[in-house]
Amino acid sequence: MATMKQVAERAGVSTSTVSHVINATRAVSEDVRVRVLATIDEMGYIPNAMARSLKNDKSHTIGVSIPDNTDPCLAELLRGIEDAAFEVGYTIMLCNGYQDARRQAAHLRSLIEKRIDGLILVAGAGRDELAPLLASQRLPIVLADHEVPSVEADFIGLDHEATGHAAARHLIELGHRRIACVAGPRAEPHSLERIAGLRRALDEAGIGLAPHYLVHGAPDCAGGHDAVRGLLALGVPPTAIFACNDLMALGGLCAAREAGVAVPQDLSVLGGDDLGMAAYTTPRLSSVAQPTYAMGRRLTALLIARVRGEGGARRHERLAGRLVARQSTAPAPALPIPAEHDIARLHNTAIAKSTDPHV
Repeated sequence: MATMKQVAERAGVSTSTVSHVINATRAVSEDVRVRVLATIDEMGYIPNAMARSLKNDKSHTIGVSIPDNTDPCLAELLRGIEDAAFEVGYTIMLCNGYQDARRQAAHLRSLIEKRIDGLILVAGAGRDELAPLLASQRLPIVLADHEVPSVEADFIGLDHEATGHAAARHLIELGHRRIACVAGPRAEPHSLERIAGLRRALDEAGIGLAPHYLVHGAPDCAGGHDAVRGLLALGVPPTAIFACNDLMALGGLCAAREAGVAVPQDLSVLGGDDLGMAAYTTPRLSSVAQPTYAMGRRLTALLIARVRGEGGARRHERLAGRLVARQSTAPAPALPIPAEHDIARLHNTAIAKSTDPHV
């Protein structure tokens, strides 16, 4: 591998001039700059990033910590972060916590030791465990989609409460009254916020969310499949289901087919992300599209501004989603209303099940 000294000798300049060209630390005449860059390209010289960071106190590297890189929404977020970083000459160093707060904390320490210029953090359900570590850091931090208690940092996230509200309003406007919700784990921030939005819309319509119509499960296709299968087995099943993410909605479509329930004629199913695959399911999935890629770009722009000492007052933003109605939602079917004693029996059974830790 070529060295800076060898580049300088071939270009006929001093090593300090090569350094100034690479780091833009001093004005150099255009003909010299062009000659040095051509020599660097010809010899395949790669500057030592660690040495440059020690000298300039900047590594041009952004640390990114996420809880699970198998989540397709986080994959879209990462694409936005990396595209925006690449455009301004920054690289990213990614660490995945695999839904383990201790593992994510260990990765964060490693990122900081590697002299990153700043950090974008998706804390997820482990935000409480990460708070003490983050509170002691002085490097610029931008929190993505999850606020962290006691950590004063910029924040850009999706408006999950508004997503749940928009989903419920869509189903209510289609005439549905028996509306259920399939949500992720009870501690998952996204689900809690989307459930809150759903409840608000149902309460505004005088419907409310029946206890037996809220089911928590794994936030994937299998979790959605099992949750919807259980809902369809109720004596009074819902006519519409809002799944807090598209993967659970896709599992729900499968469960409905297996149960012989036609979507959307007998059951409307609505997702919460509008993943690329949503438009190619059978039927095509209605969902609430999220500006996840745009959020990634905004996170990067804000962090780099902080690294450069720009930005002003601390920022706190939530980006709204957009309802995309396709073929999986339709007007509510005309169904007979069960007798009062049947509704009471089902309600009491559901309450009993909700107290069972194995349900």
